[in-house]
Amino acid sequence: MPVVLERAFRKSLQRGEFERVYYFHGDDDFLKEQTVRELVAAAVDPSTRDFNLDIRAAAELDAETLGSLVGTPPMMALRRVVVVRDVAALRKDARATLDRYLKEPAPDVVLVLVAPSGEKAKVDKAIEVRAATVEFAPLSGDRVPRWIIHHVESVLGAKITPEAAELLQQAAGNELAALAAELDKLASYAGGGTIDEAAVADVVGVRRGETLGDFLDRVAARNVAGALALLPHILAQPKTSAVSIVMALATQTLAIGWGITRGGRADYFELLKSGKAFPMRPWGEAARAWGAAEHHWDDDAIDAALDALLAADIALKETRLSSDTQILTNLVLALCSARRSTDAARLLLSAVPA
Repeated sequence: MPVVLERAFRKSLQRGEFERVYYFHGDDDFLKEQTVRELVAAAVDPSTRDFNLDIRAAAELDAETLGSLVGTPPMMALRRVVVVRDVAALRKDARATLDRYLKEPAPDVVLVLVAPSGEKAKVDKAIEVRAATVEFAPLSGDRVPRWIIHHVESVLGAKITPEAAELLQQAAGNELAALAAELDKLASYAGGGTIDEAAVADVVGVRRGETLGDFLDRVAARNVAGALALLPHILAQPKTSAVSIVMALATQTLAIGWGITRGGRADYFELLKSGKAFPMRPWGEAARAWGAAEHHWDDDAIDAALDALLAADIALKETRLSSDTQILTNLVLALCSARRSTDAARLLLSAVPA
């Protein structure tokens, strides 16, 4: 069967149309689990759920149990739903039962096979060709604000402004589980009202002008005073660490370096879509900042900045003489100045406590 796009899949749920077998795979486990819940809610009548819904771990199933699960007809309903998590862990006998079932699945059972994530989780071709397959890759930065709005409206039954969604992403990043946790708190705080920027500021502790993106913008513009003024606010925010700040700065520096080699003709969205840059903020915001910053940099400055970033990374992981604040302060000074790379590295590696 062909691969089903997420949008088409959700539209089919809205129409009450269900395949006999689904195969969910990909690296975003949160999206997979959220989609399983949406499918169950759409396909199973709550009044008969105890009879018509089974959710099992594959490792716990033998051939007889699996055969019974998919062979039992629905009770007082049009269909049953059977969810098998971590399908790759099926025992040999249970897998043989599954393979036989996939050749002729029951018309009144919706079987959902959920694959694990991770580097070793390969797509099961034998299942893929006999199931409606949906891949759940991590959302790119430009899709996260739309997911936030969808989650608030469809799951929490609330409203959030686009500006608040963008601010939350800047503060909490792109990890959906972490965003969902913050959104739960924000919905409760709003008490049925619309979640706005003020609510995000009160609950999450970040305000417009004090985000990681604002800090990156100032470093990109080589505004040393502005970047240093923001540094304490950035370090105090949830989900932010010195290491993550260095990673974001390294991505930004490499992206700007990539851009200046194109002589003002860089398409940063091309770079982002390639999967080679993870800006830790919305794509549009990153692309605008990188393009605006190109005239502040040249090849020598980029080389010096990369040496300083490497030195900072080493200092954070190996030295016990300097605090994170001291290391990042020296890094900002190095990135925003005209120092050569050897001077920047020496400054960072020789940092001592105040």
